[in-house]
Amino acid sequence: MKQGSHKGALACFKKVYIMRISIQGEQGSFHEVAARKYFIYDDIDIVPCSSFDHTLNSVKEGEADFAVMAIENARSGSMLYNYTLIRESGMKILGEQNLRIVQNLMALPGQTIADIFEIRTHPIAILQCMAFLNNHPSITLVESYDTAGSAREISLNVARGVGAIASSATAELYGLEILEAGIETYKQNYTRFCVVGPEEQGNREGNKVSICFSTSHQPGSLAKVLVKLAELDINLSKIQSVPRLNGEWEYMFYLDLELSKNHNSEVIQRVLKNYTNNLEILGVYYKGEMVYDN
Repeated sequence: MKQGSHKGALACFKKVYIMRISIQGEQGSFHEVAARKYFIYDDIDIVPCSSFDHTLNSVKEGEADFAVMAIENARSGSMLYNYTLIRESGMKILGEQNLRIVQNLMALPGQTIADIFEIRTHPIAILQCMAFLNNHPSITLVESYDTAGSAREISLNVARGVGAIASSATAELYGLEILEAGIETYKQNYTRFCVVGPEEQGNREGNKVSICFSTSHQPGSLAKVLVKLAELDINLSKIQSVPRLNGEWEYMFYLDLELSKNHNSEVIQRVLKNYTNNLEILGVYYKGEMVYDN
C-alpha cells in the first residue's frame, strides 16, 4: 500500500465508501493528523479508540478498514508493546508515516499562561516538553490517556485555568486558543506511525520490510544474522529487542530493513531461515515521508 497512491488494493475502497481508520485517541490527535497525511487523497472517517488494543481489534472486528498506530518517537524511543500487538494480531504493516510533532499549549480563549494552574495531556507529551514546563513549576501536570482527549474535556467542561498540550488541529477542532506554540524541547521531534491492516489489502511491493525473529542461546547467534544481512547489502535501519513472555529470558528481535531493487521479503526469508527461530515478515511497504503536522 503506497502512500498517496490510488493503485493496489486501496483502489477497491475508492468511490465505494469512505474508508474507516481507527486511531488511539480522540479526533484532533496526532494519530488523526498522521492518518490524514497518509491517506491524503482519500476520504476517510476516523474511528477513535481508547487503547492500542482496541485500535487493532476494531479492524479485526470489521469496525474499521485500517489502523494507524504510533510505533516509535525520536525522543521517547520505541513503543515496545505495539510491536507485540502487531505481531499477535495476525495483520501486517502496510505503510508508514513519519510526522514532525509540534506540541502546543492551549486553553479556553481569553486566558494567558499566568491564568493556567493545571495542564493535562498524555505522559509522552509531557516528556517532550519538559524544558518549557520546568519554567512554570507552579503549574500542576496531570497525565491523561490522550492529548486531544484532554483538550476535548477542557472544551466540554468549560474548564478555565486548565491547559492542554496537543496539536494545532486539536485547538481548532475544540475551539481552544494556543497560548504558546512549539513548546517541544527538541525540534526534530518525529513520530513514526504504522498503517496496519489485513495482508490481502496491501501491495506485495515496497522498499522496506519489517521482520521479527528469535535466536538460539548460542554466542554470536544475532551477529550471524546481521552478517548475512550485510552480505546481501541490505540496510538495517532499526533493531529492537522485546522479551518473550516464556520465563526463559528469551527475546524477539524486531528489524526494519531497507531493500534495493534486487531483494524482496522472499530472499530475506530464504537466507535467514537457518539462522533464526520464529521468523516472520511483519510487513512489506514503502518508506514513509517526513511531513509536518500543519
